[in-house]
Amino acid sequence: MTQPLWQPSPDRVGQSNLAAFMEDVENDWNVTIADYDALYRFSIAEREKFWTSVKDYAGIIAETWGDAVLVDGDMMPGARWFPGARLNFAENLLRRRDGGDAMVFWGEDQVRRRLSYGDVYDQVSRLAQALAAQGVTVGDRVAGYLPNMPETVIAMLAATSLGAVWSSSSPDFGVRGVVDRFGQIEPKVLFVADGYYYNGKTHDSLDKVREILGSLPSVERTVVVPYTRTAPSLDGIEGAVMLDDFVEGFTAGDIPFVRLPFDHPAYILYSSGTTGAPKCIVHGVGGTLLKQATEHLLHCDIKPDDRVFYFTTCGWMMWNWLVSVLATQATLLLYDGSPFYPDGNVLFDFADAEGTTLFGTSAKYIDALNKAGLEPARTHKLDTVRLLTSTGSPLAPEGFDYIYDKVKHDVHLASIAGGTDIMGCFVLGNPTSPVWRGEIQCRALGMAVEVFDGAGKPMPRGEKGELVCTKAFPSMPVGFWKDDDGSRYRSAYFETFSNIWCHGDYVELTDHDGMIIYGRSDATLNPGGVRIGTAEIYRQVETLDEVVEAIVVGQDWDHDVRVVLFVVLRQGLTLDDDLTGRIRTLIRGNCTPRHVPAKVVQVADIPRTKSGKITELAVRDVIHGRSVKNVEALANPETLDFYKDLPDLTT
Repeated sequence: MTQPLWQPSPDRVGQSNLAAFMEDVENDWNVTIADYDALYRFSIAEREKFWTSVKDYAGIIAETWGDAVLVDGDMMPGARWFPGARLNFAENLLRRRDGGDAMVFWGEDQVRRRLSYGDVYDQVSRLAQALAAQGVTVGDRVAGYLPNMPETVIAMLAATSLGAVWSSSSPDFGVRGVVDRFGQIEPKVLFVADGYYYNGKTHDSLDKVREILGSLPSVERTVVVPYTRTAPSLDGIEGAVMLDDFVEGFTAGDIPFVRLPFDHPAYILYSSGTTGAPKCIVHGVGGTLLKQATEHLLHCDIKPDDRVFYFTTCGWMMWNWLVSVLATQATLLLYDGSPFYPDGNVLFDFADAEGTTLFGTSAKYIDALNKAGLEPARTHKLDTVRLLTSTGSPLAPEGFDYIYDKVKHDVHLASIAGGTDIMGCFVLGNPTSPVWRGEIQCRALGMAVEVFDGAGKPMPRGEKGELVCTKAFPSMPVGFWKDDDGSRYRSAYFETFSNIWCHGDYVELTDHDGMIIYGRSDATLNPGGVRIGTAEIYRQVETLDEVVEAIVVGQDWDHDVRVVLFVVLRQGLTLDDDLTGRIRTLIRGNCTPRHVPAKVVQVADIPRTKSGKITELAVRDVIHGRSVKNVEALANPETLDFYKDLPDLTT
């Protein structure tokens, strides 16, 4: 394509946060920064200066930043940023206390709520006091099994104000999925909602909570947030209390934020669980604040009083990304429920009603809108929307066309990509540069992103390879929970190339210095942009008496990935509709709806290595018609023939 789909006006470029930041960098360090490319090069070559300028420009609140910016900067892992700093996560998100909107919440067509910055501060103050009275202190874990609602944000802020560590999961997770996560981190307090709304239906959560608590002996108090009922029954939930009763008797006042080291844990998020129970990824206070400041302020151009929406649940990193927008003094627009109830217009209704400036969603949602024949440009104003972001999976070129043809012609469309692993993006948008069809605009500031071949050599532009990051950055995980020697952490990212982060994405750098992502290069499933681990599915399917063994892979399908489950059944059994239905019901009930396979196929055997491990990557290659690497490592390579040219996978 010879012409970009969108080009920012000179006025828009000149008024951007990025332009102001470049001027600050020039003044701070006596350098010349002519454009984004020059700033990017500076951010990699002069990491200490760059991140110092970020924390100053963002006004990140700290008791002290210490004397050093970076220690052991050539080690990955091992680099330490601002080792002498003392700061608090919640303090940076609660810098406003006035009457402006802090959060606006829609729960499908059932709930509408609005909270001011002052409301939020006061509610956090009372809840933090209640948690402290419950014995929550620095380093304790507080967990949420909650919808994307204001109380979830308030609970996180109250916990982190005390120096506790927050972790959350969305209520569509089944019992096993929650226990697999929270069971590892042993929370002291668990926040839950009585239920949630989805697709026009009310779903109860408390029966699952009763089961979950049976496997979480660490929980001393369960705080129930009323959502679908004003007075749900708490019978059978030991240690349960309604939220209003929990905070009763505490008066709002100034919050005594506990200031802690830069790497003190703020969040625990979870890997997909490909090779066992999900890995518990610990992210620090300072790294999270710095990384998200660059993305919100510089890449997304968010300003005070902007109104920021992202369609997400509390089980996805984008929730953590979204709530940090409070640090920019912008408004959070929270939506919980189905984006297609009662039809595909509801999120655009929300955008018009609340003056959304940043509209964030997934590539899968954009594709679904297109297939449904919806044309928001004809039905909605969307006049306030400046930036539309898409993540979760690569946005197809046709998705770019759809946005500019059917949603809004004059909008900055930013396809973005990164992960739970880094609390942000490797590649994302640039408000000062053009948008090219099918391309992510740029590499993220401060992230030394390259494309390597299998031998660890940089690839030329236009050739595909592994996405890597060659230098340490502040939002690298502090570590994995209970990984005392760091072996699991190193194995996850640094086994492929020594001292270089290998992310597992198959990518290409373009002539515009943008990026095209072709999907995952590892075995992690990614339907609709949500990372799913195969082990979570195996743990459910293999409880069925009829199933001897299973292997699950992602099949590239219709600009996305669909989950395909292969099962080996007991001798003499044949897969039928009844067993297929029971398999899907079991997975849906104990994992999430996104784990449910699109296809279930019976096979005679499963390929495995000589050490007995099943080989998902080999199966994935076969069903895509690709040659299988390292066939000599297989104990039974003949089984690969079972997966070739299967009719079930052509529809």
